[in-house]
Amino acid sequence: MGNICRSPAAEGIFKTMVEKEKLSERIEIDSAGTIDYHIGESPDSRMKSHAASRGYFLKSKARMFEPKTDFEKFDYIITMDNEIFDEISQLDKQKSYRGKIHKMTEFNRYIKADEVPDPYFGGPEGFEKVIDILVDASRGLLNRLKNELN
Repeated sequence: MGNICRSPAAEGIFKTMVEKEKLSERIEIDSAGTIDYHIGESPDSRMKSHAASRGYFLKSKARMFEPKTDFEKFDYIITMDNEIFDEISQLDKQKSYRGKIHKMTEFNRYIKADEVPDPYFGGPEGFEKVIDILVDASRGLLNRLKNELN
């Protein structure tokens, strides 16, 4: 929602994977929130620490999702949970971009999850669980994109 926890973690994890595959010039990655509480802020320090311990470095700054530009600019609009999926879907007033809107967990290969849970108010295990889900989903998404690029 605020673009300081789950989505910047997904962005950082996915960017690392894309860079390792030498696809950075073909795949643009960004994250955004649906609320303006944290615009311009760095990712949550706890998430940064947990991600860094696994070799993922979160460098983004929080921003708001911009329907007028983001729907056109990006081929995939990926949400972390059902509430955000619904919010983004409602921003697509003409229903022109429905095929672009996905939940991150659609790309999971091994971990069964309907949503990426928000770890913000929990303990360390919540952040680790989120990273597990995001790594699994990012691998699935990367495989899909590699197939599309070929």
